[in-house]
Amino acid sequence: MDLQYVSTRDASEVVSASQAILKGLANNGGLFVPTFIPKLDVSLEELSKMTYQETAYEVMKLFLSDFTKEELQTCIQRAYDDKFDTEEIAPLVYADGAYYLELFHGSTIAFKDMALSILPHLMITSARKNQIKNDIVILTATSGDTGKAALAGFAGVEGTKIIVFYPKDGVSPIQKQQMVTQAGDNTLVVGINGNFDQAQTGVKQMFADAQLAEELDRAGYQFSSANSINIGRLVPQIVYYVYAYSRLLAHGKIAAGESINVVVPTGNFGNILAAFYAKNMGLPIAKLICASNENKVLFDFFQTGVYDKNRPFVLTNSPSMDILVSSNLERLIYRIAGEDTVKNAALMRDLVAEGRYEITPEMKEQLADFYGNYASEEETGRAIHDLYDKTGYVIDTHTAVASSVYAKYRQDTGDDTVTVIASTASPFKFARSVMGAIDASYQQMDDFDLVDKLSEVSGVTVPKAVDEIRHAEVRHKTICEVEEMPQVVRDFLK
Repeated sequence: MDLQYVSTRDASEVVSASQAILKGLANNGGLFVPTFIPKLDVSLEELSKMTYQETAYEVMKLFLSDFTKEELQTCIQRAYDDKFDTEEIAPLVYADGAYYLELFHGSTIAFKDMALSILPHLMITSARKNQIKNDIVILTATSGDTGKAALAGFAGVEGTKIIVFYPKDGVSPIQKQQMVTQAGDNTLVVGINGNFDQAQTGVKQMFADAQLAEELDRAGYQFSSANSINIGRLVPQIVYYVYAYSRLLAHGKIAAGESINVVVPTGNFGNILAAFYAKNMGLPIAKLICASNENKVLFDFFQTGVYDKNRPFVLTNSPSMDILVSSNLERLIYRIAGEDTVKNAALMRDLVAEGRYEITPEMKEQLADFYGNYASEEETGRAIHDLYDKTGYVIDTHTAVASSVYAKYRQDTGDDTVTVIASTASPFKFARSVMGAIDASYQQMDDFDLVDKLSEVSGVTVPKAVDEIRHAEVRHKTICEVEEMPQVVRDFLK
């Protein structure tokens, strides 16, 4: 049976994998989900002998069923090459009772590289498969990491343009510098006077704007998305959980079939949803531990069954998680609603109209695999400090949220199951917050001096992604109001 994709809000909208990748967002704001979650068709023992690239093929072939073997393998080989600074692509590091899955060895030192290295290749292949003549315009909102990873992936790719909107006061200095120095005539980076949720809402509204779509079509363009709402982002993220399990098995840390826990620092819910999909493919995952920062809308949801974005928006030192509307949660809501598009669409309308929705007790029962908690700013800093103090291992602020929440989980449950923590960014990306947590006296130093000091204390070479932006020219200076976003797009595309 061929796997296809259906909209979470309209059961009649069914498309192939390549069409879902090209569209990004379904009609009327729905997200594309697979018509069923396929089961792994190779054994865990076989996976333990595979490279990252081979594992990627075994997982992705099941979801991207209209890609030929040659097409998919070509995309994988082009994505997971020497852009990554380690052959393993996603190594595991053991520190203080948990395995940290380092997802930041790509060209922009954040986990978004794991999917955004392959998305341009999937998209261009999809365009050819569907005889698309228009240029693809990638329209993306970022809370810091997606933007640079998408820019790096699409810069210079023929037949594409990419426009990234970010909250101008809501990303780290290194994140901002990475984006505004991006080269490539097909790239545009725009700061907005607003937060990430406003940027993301503005992008979604442009996708839903029929008049704008007509204008674009007449000019030879069509929108697609590089946000985690695109299934071309979500599917590659499933791979690294399968790979992490296979590495633990290969190194004798677990037996085949033994369950592990997974902890994910969570903002837009895509990364933890990928782990949920991996579990449903048959990967032995026991608990999915959802770690939030002080914007703890997801923690409250798992506690109460009420999703409520009506609360103050907190700027934290883990900015990629400063999100009050976790878009990918809709894919989980659709599933626990019995794949009922009418019920799901009604809840999403409540979210737009009232800023909140409440799931039924029966739906809440289906969330038993999840544990939610959050870490304050103080707890995040303490997690960085204590882990470094104990082991010499340095983690970034987002990973520290996960580490702190994992400690709470163990305290709450006494569960000592082997656990993998998704380490989502290099500490060099958040050097000021990280170094300040290790020793407050470092706060007096400037950003790039802090980077050098971090290299010294961690014993890790400054990543190329940081080194190359020290003296790079700022190429993108556009700032706009939220309501001006569509006009900025029109102006760039002329």
